[in-house]
Amino acid sequence: MSIPARDDRDDRRPPQPEPSALNRRLATILAADVVGYSRLMGADEEGTHTRFRALHADHIVPVIAQHGGRVFKTTGDGLLAEFPSAVAAVRSAVDLITRSPSSTPKPLRTAGSRFASASISAT
Repeated sequence: MSIPARDDRDDRRPPQPEPSALNRRLATILAADVVGYSRLMGADEEGTHTRFRALHADHIVPVIAQHGGRVFKTTGDGLLAEFPSAVAAVRSAVDLITRSPSSTPKPLRTAGSRFASASISAT
């Protein structure tokens, strides 16, 4: 039994750019979530969700943007945000925790922050 020769014309993957054509930048990624979110949802799902959506739109996103970051993924009570530097990410995380609106119920605080640096490639 012989294996047929591979025909490159059948390759359906798009051509990959040359390494020199990639646009790369170094970024710091902040991962954050809300302390006790599952417990809060168990006690009052609708109220917790409503308060978190308001906190996210009125406080979390503006604070991240103020430090040059952008939220690029949300997952329930969590988020991933990209920053141009580790210093900006840390300052944002500190502000998120220390400058939470006084109207926010105490348990609904952003915490659990983690940081990582990544090289981001785009064509």
